[in-house]
Amino acid sequence: MSSYQSINPANNQLLKSWPSHDEAAVSHALDVADRLFHSSWSKGEIQPRLQVLKKLADLIDSRAEELATIASKEMGKLIGQSRGEVKICSQIARYYAENAERILQPQSYPSDLGEAWVEYHPIGVLVAVEPWNFPYYQLMRVLAPNLALGNPVLAKHANIVPHCADVFEKLVREAGAPEGAWTNLFISTDQVADLIADDRVQGVALTGSERAGSAVAEQAGKHLKKSTLELGGNDVFVVLDDADLDEAVRQGVQARLSNCGQVCTAAKRFILHEKIADRFISQFSAALSSATLGDPLDEKTTLGPLSSADARDRLVKQVDEAVANGAKLVTGGKAVEGAGCFYQPTILTGITPDNPAYYQEFFGPVAQVYVVGDDNAAVALANDSHYGLGGSVWTRDTARGRKLASAIETGMVFINSQSDTSAELPFGGVKRSGYGRELSDLGIKEFANQKLVVVAG
Repeated sequence: MSSYQSINPANNQLLKSWPSHDEAAVSHALDVADRLFHSSWSKGEIQPRLQVLKKLADLIDSRAEELATIASKEMGKLIGQSRGEVKICSQIARYYAENAERILQPQSYPSDLGEAWVEYHPIGVLVAVEPWNFPYYQLMRVLAPNLALGNPVLAKHANIVPHCADVFEKLVREAGAPEGAWTNLFISTDQVADLIADDRVQGVALTGSERAGSAVAEQAGKHLKKSTLELGGNDVFVVLDDADLDEAVRQGVQARLSNCGQVCTAAKRFILHEKIADRFISQFSAALSSATLGDPLDEKTTLGPLSSADARDRLVKQVDEAVANGAKLVTGGKAVEGAGCFYQPTILTGITPDNPAYYQEFFGPVAQVYVVGDDNAAVALANDSHYGLGGSVWTRDTARGRKLASAIETGMVFINSQSDTSAELPFGGVKRSGYGRELSDLGIKEFANQKLVVVAG
């Protein structure tokens, strides 16, 4: 039995299995990638690489509906949200096709030692370990900047989205990338560890759980390899007393239910000013309860299934444990009977620091709600977290919002908008949410040799 299986979480039906790659296949893939790194493809002119990204963006746009349907069937994302994910993938490819050359221009440094500048060069073969929740976007975040720079990538995708992994690799090849530029590998965590240990691999990028990140970072550190990690989040959604309440509720519901709550930057902890808390909770609860659960391919569905039976069972256990430790259920709190991996939209209040739920990330449609008396209390609660990924602040007073944004210990904060992402903006966090940045100019420089050259004066 293959560990790489495509199972539709809306009905638990097996769609297809893929065989795993054996040692010989992995060894061949690494040889090919390493040879490519030492060739003129990686070391030469940037334009041929950028043309591949441009073609890739066009290909993705032309096959958007097919790609969206594959993702929705494979991991349960609503079809409209899958279309959105496919669209941002072409945006990222296009962004680097149009901007990488400018971003990678040598940068001069005034110095008494002489004429000095920094050049950007590829460092070698990278390993990418990616999650199922955004099965194309996560791959594109690694592919686009590194293809532009010249780093070949060996990618290990999550074992529940093999169809997305396979179709993505074929798109990259169809766009004109040479063999080795992006290689999909259906491999085990032990095989990943062996790749990281190989001298030809120079870095590893991982998006995923804290546990996976810790294992990969440990192996990378042991072998002195550069790594970037984008891990969990417990993002706050702070609603102040002067916020546009209707808009905050509307986007708050989206921010908690999008992708069935399986987003690292989703709003997870709702921190409400006491003056608006009751109104917010009653509107928020009504909106969550009215979600239409069903087939993600049906346009009328507003909440699809969780990605797998494991994901659902983990959530059931977390919510039950939270309630057993004193949390109160405002709405929801149970898995949905019948076929598929569905869970009711849920609100928990009364969570105290001694409740395990206080520091946990809930990867599903579960909102934690807290009430505070002032801005300082909101910031203190926001920062009382092991994570630091994103967050949002809602207020009609932008100066007040900026002050809070600066004080919250995370990698990203949005004022009067739920967390979002775009190719030109850096993505990443602090604390146990990981380190390093993806996308924008910062993302393309993570795995670059930032080489200083000085001509003595």
